[in-house]
Amino acid sequence: MERAHSLLLNEEACSQLGEHQRAAFVFEWLNHLKKLLPAAERDDVRRNQRRLVEQLCGVLIGSPGPPTRWLLAHCLALLYNLGDPVTAALSVDRCNDIIRSRDDSPSGLPTRLAAVACLGAMFQQLGWRLAGSFRDSLTNLLKAMKSAESQGRYEIMKCLEKILRGLGVSAAPCHRDVYKAARTCLVDRSMAVRCAAAECLLELQREAVFLWTSELENVASLCFRAFDGSNPSVRVSVARLLGTLLAAAVEPRQGRSSLEEAMDLLSGGFLRGGAGFLRASGDLLKGTSSVSKEVRIGVTQACVVFTSLLGGSWLESNFPSFLSLLMDLASHGRATQTAGDAAMTRRCVSFVLRSTLGCLLGEKAQTDAAKHICLAVATQQRAVDSLTEGNMESKSSLDVSASQQLVCCLLELGALIQGLGSTATPLLTDSSPGLLDTVVSVLLHPASSASLAAAWCLRCVAVAMPSQGSPLLDRCTERLVTLKSSPEAVAGYGAAVAALVAAVQHCPLGIPHTKGMLVLGLAEDLLRSASQNSRISLQRTQAGWLLVSSLLTLGPAVVEHHLSRLLLLWRCVFPASLREQEMELRRGDYFTWQVTLEGRAGALCAMKNLLLHCRELVTDDIIGRLLTPLACAVALLTKLPALVRSYSGSVLRWSLVYRLRVYELLALLPPHTYQESFGLVMNQLVWDLSGQDNLNQPCSELLLLPPLCHQDDLQLVGPALHASDHRYIEEQLHSSIVGGASLDNDAFSLCEKSEEAPAPLPPPVALTAAAICLFGALYPHVISAQRVKILETFVETVNQLKGQRQQTVQTHVCAALCSLLKGGARGSLGPEEVRPPALVLLLGALEGLSPVLRCLAAEGLARLVQVVGDPVFTVSVSLLCFDRLKTARDAASRSGFALALGALHRYTGGISSPQHLNTCLGVLFTLSQDSTSPEVQTWSLHSLALVVDLSGGLYRTHAEPSFTLVLRLLLAAPPTHPEVHRSLGRCLHALITCLGPDLQGDGAVVSGLRSTCLVACEVMQDSLDSVVQARAISCLQQLHMFSPPHVNLASLVPALCEILLDYSLLAHLCSSSLCLRRAVGACLRQLAQLEAVEVCVHAVTLVKESPRRERTQLDVTLKEVGLEGALFTLLDRESDPGLRGDIQETLVHMMASSATSGKLGHWLKLCKDVLSVSNAAPSLQTEAEPARDDDSSVFKAGPESGGPFTALRWATRRFAVECVCRIVAQCETADPAHFDTALAQERRLHESTDFLVLHLGDLVRMAFMAATDHSDQLRLAGLQTLLVIIRRFSAIPEPEFPGHVILEQYQANVGAALRPAFSADAPPDVTAKACQVCSAWIASGVVSDLRDLRRVHQLLASSLAKVQVGGGGSGQLYNEAAATMETLAVLKAWAEVYVVAVQRSGQKERPDWTADLSFSSPLANHSSGSESGGAGLLKLVQSDLSTLSHLWLSALQDYGLLSLPQEYASQLPETGGSFYTAETVNQARAHYSSSWAPILHATSLWLHSTGFVMSDDTPVYLSRPATPTSMGNMGGGAKTPEDVNAERLHLILGISVQFLCSPDDQMENITSCLRSLQALLDVAWPRTRIGNDQVLSVELLSVLHRLLVTRESSCVHLAVFDLLRRIITSSQELVRERRYSAEVDDGASEKETLPEFGEGRDTGGLIPGRSLVFGALELCLCVLVRKLPQLSPKLAGTSPTGPGGSVWSLTDSDCQLVASALCVLSELPSICSPEGSVSVLPTVLYLLLGVFREMVLQPSTHTAAGSGPAAVVQSALRALKVVLTSPMSRQEKSRGAWSQLLRAALSSLLGLWDADPGGDHSSLLTALTVFLLSAGPDVCTVEPLPALSLQRFRASMDAKDPLVVGRCHQLLTSLFQAPPTVAVPYIRALGPPLVRFLQKVERSRPQSPEELVGVLEGVRAMEALVQAADPSQRPQLVAVLLPLLISFLLDENALGSAPAASRSLHQAALRDLMRLGPQHSAVFRSLVSSAPPLKSRLEAAVRGNQESLTAKARSSPAKSSPSITLKTHFL
Repeated sequence: MERAHSLLLNEEACSQLGEHQRAAFVFEWLNHLKKLLPAAERDDVRRNQRRLVEQLCGVLIGSPGPPTRWLLAHCLALLYNLGDPVTAALSVDRCNDIIRSRDDSPSGLPTRLAAVACLGAMFQQLGWRLAGSFRDSLTNLLKAMKSAESQGRYEIMKCLEKILRGLGVSAAPCHRDVYKAARTCLVDRSMAVRCAAAECLLELQREAVFLWTSELENVASLCFRAFDGSNPSVRVSVARLLGTLLAAAVEPRQGRSSLEEAMDLLSGGFLRGGAGFLRASGDLLKGTSSVSKEVRIGVTQACVVFTSLLGGSWLESNFPSFLSLLMDLASHGRATQTAGDAAMTRRCVSFVLRSTLGCLLGEKAQTDAAKHICLAVATQQRAVDSLTEGNMESKSSLDVSASQQLVCCLLELGALIQGLGSTATPLLTDSSPGLLDTVVSVLLHPASSASLAAAWCLRCVAVAMPSQGSPLLDRCTERLVTLKSSPEAVAGYGAAVAALVAAVQHCPLGIPHTKGMLVLGLAEDLLRSASQNSRISLQRTQAGWLLVSSLLTLGPAVVEHHLSRLLLLWRCVFPASLREQEMELRRGDYFTWQVTLEGRAGALCAMKNLLLHCRELVTDDIIGRLLTPLACAVALLTKLPALVRSYSGSVLRWSLVYRLRVYELLALLPPHTYQESFGLVMNQLVWDLSGQDNLNQPCSELLLLPPLCHQDDLQLVGPALHASDHRYIEEQLHSSIVGGASLDNDAFSLCEKSEEAPAPLPPPVALTAAAICLFGALYPHVISAQRVKILETFVETVNQLKGQRQQTVQTHVCAALCSLLKGGARGSLGPEEVRPPALVLLLGALEGLSPVLRCLAAEGLARLVQVVGDPVFTVSVSLLCFDRLKTARDAASRSGFALALGALHRYTGGISSPQHLNTCLGVLFTLSQDSTSPEVQTWSLHSLALVVDLSGGLYRTHAEPSFTLVLRLLLAAPPTHPEVHRSLGRCLHALITCLGPDLQGDGAVVSGLRSTCLVACEVMQDSLDSVVQARAISCLQQLHMFSPPHVNLASLVPALCEILLDYSLLAHLCSSSLCLRRAVGACLRQLAQLEAVEVCVHAVTLVKESPRRERTQLDVTLKEVGLEGALFTLLDRESDPGLRGDIQETLVHMMASSATSGKLGHWLKLCKDVLSVSNAAPSLQTEAEPARDDDSSVFKAGPESGGPFTALRWATRRFAVECVCRIVAQCETADPAHFDTALAQERRLHESTDFLVLHLGDLVRMAFMAATDHSDQLRLAGLQTLLVIIRRFSAIPEPEFPGHVILEQYQANVGAALRPAFSADAPPDVTAKACQVCSAWIASGVVSDLRDLRRVHQLLASSLAKVQVGGGGSGQLYNEAAATMETLAVLKAWAEVYVVAVQRSGQKERPDWTADLSFSSPLANHSSGSESGGAGLLKLVQSDLSTLSHLWLSALQDYGLLSLPQEYASQLPETGGSFYTAETVNQARAHYSSSWAPILHATSLWLHSTGFVMSDDTPVYLSRPATPTSMGNMGGGAKTPEDVNAERLHLILGISVQFLCSPDDQMENITSCLRSLQALLDVAWPRTRIGNDQVLSVELLSVLHRLLVTRESSCVHLAVFDLLRRIITSSQELVRERRYSAEVDDGASEKETLPEFGEGRDTGGLIPGRSLVFGALELCLCVLVRKLPQLSPKLAGTSPTGPGGSVWSLTDSDCQLVASALCVLSELPSICSPEGSVSVLPTVLYLLLGVFREMVLQPSTHTAAGSGPAAVVQSALRALKVVLTSPMSRQEKSRGAWSQLLRAALSSLLGLWDADPGGDHSSLLTALTVFLLSAGPDVCTVEPLPALSLQRFRASMDAKDPLVVGRCHQLLTSLFQAPPTVAVPYIRALGPPLVRFLQKVERSRPQSPEELVGVLEGVRAMEALVQAADPSQRPQLVAVLLPLLISFLLDENALGSAPAASRSLHQAALRDLMRLGPQHSAVFRSLVSSAPPLKSRLEAAVRGNQESLTAKARSSPAKSSPSITLKTHFL
């Protein structure tokens, strides 16, 4: 259909289809026509208009279904609107004729309804063009309505609404007629008709002014009647109507009524319903009839609409009056007749306040509103206080009314403050409202509801502003102690203290530990003194246990210190034994029992809190000590009925609460702990669930049952349980008559961890719920016989009762049974005898009238089948359901058993039998088409959806008929029953999920199914029910997930945005469609995740293409800043956590797709706009020092105004700051130009792209705005952003100012942003984060000028001063762990600064090992500061270094103790450490874990700088007294400096070793540990200590070995070997010192008897695990074998990069690591004894030669100088030389073994020539030379080694590679210069070949530089030979050398044309001759005189050379004369 280009219906194809298919085909055509008509050419439309009208009229008379008729009407009207409208009147007449017709056939009604719909649509679109037909049509419609059924009345109302909209003011003459018709429909029995009438009147009021003037009271009365008996949809529609009328009446520009008059109308409806409201004042009507809850809920919603339409500005200016009127309503006598009425009224007023203040006002306006509320509270409280005690009657009446007002005000005040968070601080500092004084004064109110609300309000203050928690606690405890003789004070202040203590659950910073002790002491005092004064016994008892319960919420860390005292309290409140309890029952009066039950209930509640909050403390021992009190508590349950009978109702309430507490506690305890009481408890539970006493109260089924039902099934119960904005008040419809949920039902609910005001259920309802829960936990542990008896008793009781009493018991027992089944495992039900009664109970409930009970029964049946776990039983239950469905005739039974069919297999793995599936489908298909019963349709369709879900792939064969059925029913179901559509949507969703990815197919069947899906979604999208629309969106979302190309985003996205924008118009409060908004949010999130760019583009088209919509603020936002801007506004207004999460994720996905691809500037501007809209932004000028113009001038600009956003809250702004951090993180992985100013500027000239670095100013400004906000959460986010900016941008240079960085210009901004965080009242977490930013800023190197640096340094210095004097004020306001966090943050920041200062300083003592580790910390990412800057920074730190060093050492000692394993916990100091207390040890561990590493590094550097030399500094005053073992304490005690140094050394070593052995993989911490150890081992004293301690050295090696194996970082590996080298060095120093000492002491004459030093001693044995040498070998071997697997015979042929790899795949760092290992290897023999060296030498030589072999037996082209392998070869040669020259080779005891081993090594080396002829012979020759020169004669002179060596040299001299020849000659020079014993054999053997080589040069001169080097090196070797000869023999050798040199010379002719190499040889030979001639003048003269050719050649050469030099001199006359230069150069 979409691909068809024709406007006309294909009648031929349509006629061939069946009836149902034809309906779908026609709908699809109409839908296509609707989209095609606006896009078609107008001429084309007019050409086809007549035929189209005929076809549309054919559809009209063809009985179309509701969706089809609406679409038909739209298309017909659109056709006339776009085409020729002249003939439209004919269609209007035709429709009127159809409406007048009396056709009562089944097809007549749909046709009439379609005609009505067409009439409305045509008038709506054509408007005044049909004005002539208006009166006749209206008359016809009004006449038809008199006899119309509900569907007809609904359609006529919708039609009238459209007529009014189309005609506008033209319809004025008939407004009264429409009004009369709508009045009747507004109270219609059909809820859909009421909704339509409300919508019609809403449209009418646009032009009909009389509705909100003269008729306002009548319409209001009508609305109140419409509310009566209404459903949620009606209440929403009518409330919108009434609210709109009132807003129009009051609206300042046009209103004729006052706010008071409007509120009087609403109050009248609230108090009197639809009767008697016309009198604004008058006597109350007599009688007991109360207003229905529906009316009150409707009036409440109308009040919210009224206020929302007038807007936030109006509310802000009129709030005092509005609040006063609301309070009058809340306190009216008619609104508080019963406890239930009072609770309902409070809820309604609270809802109005929360919905208006919470959603319409920004933070500043909310703050003002809070002040007004506070003044209202103060006024009420003064009125109460002013009454004299004598006038008790008037006081009590005032108490009731005032308490209502106070509760509403205080709950809203608490909610406002909690929402404002720390931005509410000005409220407390402003003295005018006196908020805290006012709220505290209410604590003395005689009404418990008011005092509890005040306590809750104080808790909200403490949660919002944690700094107020401790002062408020002190204030309340002090007043409690002072006024403990006043019952009101004890109750009020006790509740306040409990609420404040419970608030700590939401405050990470906590309260001081001593407060807990204070609260417990206060509780004990209250409980002890309770019996002293009977007037306040109850209050003291309740307050005492309330304090204990609140104390237990502080968690195990606090409670474990008080557990013994608590156990004592529990033991004292209960009798010591059951016998004592029996005696108790025989004495006392009702008051005694009230106090006793109150005390024991409180004690049981405290036990419950112990189990909830401190579960880990409840060991078997603790439970054992509670068993006696528990036994007494349970035993008393059986005596309570007698007590109630004895004292009538005086103790009834207390007995209920007591039983409730017992049940709640037992449900949390393991059942085996109270096994002896099973029978007693179970009997009591059975009585509570089915006993006679509980039958008369109505059942609160909607409070008890939903938690036990399946969440999907609750959709069937109706809109009452749907997610709705009005659920807060809608829940009141289902509250029991015993009173609604209210705080005064249970004061102990103040201790719950809830951010919303708790609303505990009334005790009877709560008791039933607790009994149901306990029954499920206890039943499986009862003996089998009793289980059967209990269920049979339940069945019998249900059968005996009738009516309401039967429903109550049935609800209770079924809920208890489902509670049991829900928590039971397979087989836990018991014997088979239990099944029949359980089945009877559930089947009976399935036939019940209550929908929620049927849902519960279906869920119970599914759970029963699961627990039984018997397939036979499952089949029998299925057959039973089928049989009942055959016989049942009532709708309730049929719907119940239909649901059971679907739910039955929910927990048994789904449906696996095709036969059972076919049977189910047959039944459900039949039931779902029963249009006579919408309820049965709804339930059976829901069951069908369950069957689809549970069948999986088995269902695919049934998919096609199911899709057809769903679409057919969607097209036929009337709109008056939206519940059917909801179930159809659920079905469609299940079908799409079932087919899944198969929907992507291209086959005809799949295409048809997909088309059906899309058509069904279109139908549901056009529904007026929000739940159905939500389901349509979910289906499209699901379809998009499985088949994205087939979902049209161009239409879907604007539709989604329109929903969000429309419902945001009234701040989401005029629609109950939270579920719809959630569906839109979830769908947008998924779309943005996959296609974010398209979503953004399509969203903006909504504003561009919809000119008819009224512009809202969000439309403007959408147009200016796109969908993302609108989403930010929605995020600010939305309160639902799930929807907020979806919006945030949508924004994140959109940002991820576009922030780095062209929209970077847009996103940053958006975030900046969001941040700039602050309601109470600080003046930026005040953040800078007023005396400094350079600081303050930057911040004169205040927040920008006039942007697209207004009044955004702190949570939204915090999210914007987090988005900025995300953008920076995204750019890190994108284009490098984002962080390169020069590159970005250059590319910006040629490209249109944007780069982050160009927006640095905006980034800094945003971070500044956030960091200086009033909100602490926003400040933290701002500081984190600033930290990210510093780390990422500090190294980026400023192109315009070389030598400077780009961040340098923002110094003042950073300083001003940080300064507020160091103020005295800043929270510790903010200061801690600011310290981190400070250290990053100082360490970044951005600031090089000391004066600028000193500003930030002063902030750190001030925080250090605060640490020294005990943490400042934070220690009194927050938990001690907060002070620990702040202190450690300060010390960590100083440590990081000191580390960087040392690294940068140019001092000589700076360690040379800093380059060994590529420190990756962002703190050191910029080190461009000059030396003076580095030294200056170090100088700044030096002034505090003595203080810091002591504090660092104390912190490290604390960390060392805290990191001990649990078994050493007894070693922890009882009083705590330097910076933590014993009570906060668990919280402190986390802070130490995040701070210790930089402190450790800094401490090591400080010790390195002092060289472990003790100074005379006195210890600083720490925040706590230093412990006796404190490292920083150098005073008292007998410790010597040596002992203190040893302790410091072992502390650092211990911490490092422990961490390096842990699985923690934080690279920064590993780096810090390694660098700390390096710093220590750079100092002689620690090296000596470690060298002396063999065990410690070996342990260090083991740790390093582990690190080597478990970490893959190359910098870590290199650092490990650096440390290994230092450890070996320390051992070498020790061995060397010991040997020297022994030689000096024993004298030279006794050297033979010297003791053996070094490892191995006299045996040579090295013990693994104890030997340093062995450990070092392990490390070396580990690295060498991992990098060069060929070294291991087992791994030969493999490589680190896999099979086939080669040594040349090693990186430079790998080669560096191998070289380090070789270096360590060569040093190992030196720390062994002679025997030990013999043991280790074979391994060392094998590894050295093995590495050497792998490196040289490769193509020599790879060993270029400077490459990694070349460096390894050089290291191997050096290591070989170290080994060969080792002293051990000359020791008498080891000389022989060494010689033998070295000969073997030499032999192996000589064999390498044969291994690979293409190897690196140069390196081999070098190694051979090293052997010959370094090893003794007894190694190299043993045959055949000399002969082989000579052979290798000869071969190299004859080699074809000139490089090898040159290297050979170079090595010969070294050999010839060796001692005669080594040199003579080689001179004799290799001298003649050398001469022959040089003689050949004259004939074949060198052509390349390599050949030239070979010749020159040969000359050098010849000279060395001359020098090595005896003086007597030298003339003969010189006579050989000189002719050779002369032969290299060229004459003047040949010199000019000779190659470069020949010329170079000529010049070198000439130089040598000039040098050697004077030295051997006699030989030279005789040679020249005897050989004239030589003389002439020499002269020609000199002459030619001088001529060339003369020519050069002429060209450059500044040079000296050639002769002098030549002579000087030669000689």
